[in-house]
Amino acid sequence: MKITDLRCAVIGKHPIVRIVTDEGLYGLGEVEYTKPYLKPWVLHFRDALIGEDPTDVERVMLKIRQRGSFKPYGAAVSAIEHALWDIAGKAANVPVYKLLGGKVRDKVRVYNGSVRKARAGDRPEDFAADVKWMAEQPQGFFMVKQGISFHSSMKTTQEDFHYGVRQPPTYHGAMDQGQISEHSFNYMLDCVIAMKEALGDKVSLALDCGPGWFLNDAIRFARAVEKYNLMWLEDMLTGDYVPWVNPQAYRELTTSTTTPIHTGEQIYLRHNFKELIETQAVRVIGPDPADIGGIAELKWVTEHAYMHSIMMAPHGTANGLLGLGALINVCATLPANYIAFEYPSASDPWWNDIVIGLPDGPIVKNSHVDLLPAPGLGLDIDAVGAKKYLKEEDAGFFDA
Repeated sequence: MKITDLRCAVIGKHPIVRIVTDEGLYGLGEVEYTKPYLKPWVLHFRDALIGEDPTDVERVMLKIRQRGSFKPYGAAVSAIEHALWDIAGKAANVPVYKLLGGKVRDKVRVYNGSVRKARAGDRPEDFAADVKWMAEQPQGFFMVKQGISFHSSMKTTQEDFHYGVRQPPTYHGAMDQGQISEHSFNYMLDCVIAMKEALGDKVSLALDCGPGWFLNDAIRFARAVEKYNLMWLEDMLTGDYVPWVNPQAYRELTTSTTTPIHTGEQIYLRHNFKELIETQAVRVIGPDPADIGGIAELKWVTEHAYMHSIMMAPHGTANGLLGLGALINVCATLPANYIAFEYPSASDPWWNDIVIGLPDGPIVKNSHVDLLPAPGLGLDIDAVGAKKYLKEEDAGFFDA
């Protein structure tokens, strides 16, 4: 089997990768909806893929893996890797998890990071009402994640939230950073108390915090919330769109507190997790299979973390319904340090109408998703239904 074409079309907001072969099989991969600008970056790999056997996934990836980078540029490589696995599974007529060593669980646990509504405001009672609403959703999520601090609107709605440089809100990925004011520090604690009172101990709470904190504030806050048994504090020092890791500072933060510290969604490749894991700089890692370089990278990192007693909770908020297939297949194979992945929702309601392979009923039941029975990554796109969402330049995207 040989690859004859690599295509990419932005459907809705998502760049969708389609690898076509001379035997009629094709594979699909998805880039999260915040990155429609990556279409040319995907397509520049075309010449490297033409003529390769897509079922030799690692051999193909050796040609392109070094040409990715930290979020967002690892997304192009990752989506191509997903599409290769999709073909490999279809060629073998098995779900991809069978090719990754087989499943260790029949259902995969997820948590709520994407089933949301607009919050009424930024008062502690608004945060409490928000997490209570998330906890009451029919999916029965065992855990909800809430954005606070630099990963929320409070950095702009709270007067003198911090003393650093304020970035304009117009560019996705711009990072505010600075010393947090005392009154804002106390306000955040009030928000945590209100959220925990609303949730009790039946639904766990994780906080997405940054990046943007300095180490002194991060240590004080992590210690201050220890008695509330949070699942984790995420991306305090580095994180979203920050192209470095800073494991030394993370290790000082982690060893200063009993509150679990989490990072990793922006990190590309296993190599950049090495020091975080081997120095036990964090308690939880959360790489995204659509940014780390693919599902094989995520599985390798999880196994390495397992040997160092570090937990795994993959990121996945904006990866869409096709990305759900990649998350389910790889997480079915992960060892016991796996907690849950961040459940991704469709960026537009019509995605549920054009994705083939989803269950007839609810996707999430009692905070779990079932494994997908179809070969490959288990999901496909209805070409006829999706054509009305294609731009004219992508009219041939679904051609054989």
